[in-house]
Amino acid sequence: MFKKILIANRGEIAVRVIRACRELGVKTVAVYSTADKKALHTLLADEAVCIGSPPSKDSYLNEKAIISACQITGAEAVHPGYGFLSENSAFVRLCDKCGIKWIGPSADSIDAVGDKANAKNTMKKAGVPVIPGSDGVVATEEEAERIAEAMGYPVLIKASAGGGGRGIRPVHSKDELKAQIQAAKAEAKACFGNDEIYIEKLLINPRHVEIQLMADEHGNVIHLGERDCSCQRRNQKLLEETPCVALNDELRAKMGAAAVKGAKACNYTNAGTIEFLVDKNNNFYFMEMNTRIQVEHPVTEMATGVDLIKMQIKTAAGEVLAIRQEEVVLKGHAIECRINAEDPKNDFRPCPGKIEGLHVPGGFGVRLDSAVFQGYEIPPFYDSMIAKVIVRGADRAEAIQKMKVALSEFLIEGITSNIEFQLDLLKDEDFVKGDYDIGFLGRRK
Repeated sequence: MFKKILIANRGEIAVRVIRACRELGVKTVAVYSTADKKALHTLLADEAVCIGSPPSKDSYLNEKAIISACQITGAEAVHPGYGFLSENSAFVRLCDKCGIKWIGPSADSIDAVGDKANAKNTMKKAGVPVIPGSDGVVATEEEAERIAEAMGYPVLIKASAGGGGRGIRPVHSKDELKAQIQAAKAEAKACFGNDEIYIEKLLINPRHVEIQLMADEHGNVIHLGERDCSCQRRNQKLLEETPCVALNDELRAKMGAAAVKGAKACNYTNAGTIEFLVDKNNNFYFMEMNTRIQVEHPVTEMATGVDLIKMQIKTAAGEVLAIRQEEVVLKGHAIECRINAEDPKNDFRPCPGKIEGLHVPGGFGVRLDSAVFQGYEIPPFYDSMIAKVIVRGADRAEAIQKMKVALSEFLIEGITSNIEFQLDLLKDEDFVKGDYDIGFLGRRK
């Protein structure tokens, strides 16, 4: 086991990793920008190193500063969390070169599936169902036009690099194609430094269902069930749950087996997630693979009783998976609501500021992952998510009720949040019936 791990991240995921390390008896190193000098992850870690000014490119994306922080503190490994450098294969290779263990998949695995166009080809060769579309990156607008005409509209323009819903544009006719390609490329270039795009057939109102994977360095790969992530706004997830009400046991087993097959095809190790789109006829198609831990990983932890972060660390340290596929059991129903510092009544505008008062929910089957505290000043430089409320009930109805109680107790003064928006969503008749898809939030008034 490692003696000291550096967490190359901030916010609730950095706090989550620090806590897991403490339970394993591992020392931790936090890195922080000058805006995060008094942040919770900075205060909780055994050591903390300032790596730059507030902009991410000068701090949490500053590869040389993070490597230097490892060398100065003697950290043997890096846990990247999600976002920032978590899917950057060049940084993984830099860690390898410097003798620092990366708590995640290899650089080659990231390259095989991290680029969405490459990922599609990798999965196709492995026999995993894929959405019809271009074979790799589309180089010109003329090529895009030929592919779109052959498939038939509507189609989807997607950035080949990155994630988080960035660089994605639906196209419903030939007249829209050129403008939407340019918009997708511009956003992809700004967000990921890579403006390559590819084209897929646009499925109308499917569900977004992902499979959680874990793989050790000895060839063992398991899945830990699915998460329904269809409650999205502009491709940004707001609520996740497991199990997915639309899946029966047969379909669940097929999707899990396909995800494991895809992971083995690229010699995958550590935590990862394969995301599928499921249509109304229960056909499922590979969408993308996230080569990191997900924001919504606590949903799976609550349902399975498995600590995914500790499993990541143990796997990176060379341990064999302590659980076999037949031992993975989902109990009850779990839901996660993302709490963001934003104003739903003003087009979800980010609302940074000082938290003047705070009361957090608790009780049986209630979990809160957060890095905020009373008096904390939310900086304007990073993602607006400030907390995740996760609950588990005996069944879905109990989980929904438990989440409504938890959110009604969650009081944050001094800033505007989306708590009331989440409460309204939980009361929606279609959501309660489980009758929703990725277009659901866009259709709600």
